[in-house]
Amino acid sequence: MDFYDQIEIEDMVFDQDLQVYTYPCPCGDKFQITLMDLLDGSDVAVCPSCSLMIQVIYEIEDLKQMSSEVEDVSIIVAA
Repeated sequence: MDFYDQIEIEDMVFDQDLQVYTYPCPCGDKFQITLMDLLDGSDVAVCPSCSLMIQVIYEIEDLKQMSSEVEDVSIIVAA
């Protein structure tokens, strides 16, 4: 697979409501990958407006920690 770039997950923005990581694309849109996709082992974020893709560099253990924190917040908000 041919990637535009490799990006550390720490450099991406996480939208807690949508559960999506984003990163600016040169076309003006944003690369996107969901937390669930990352937890499932995917590391490819795509731009919905062009054909570019980036490889997301991350540790699965860090995401599992974040996922459990997000679930805890969701439970508190729903209560």
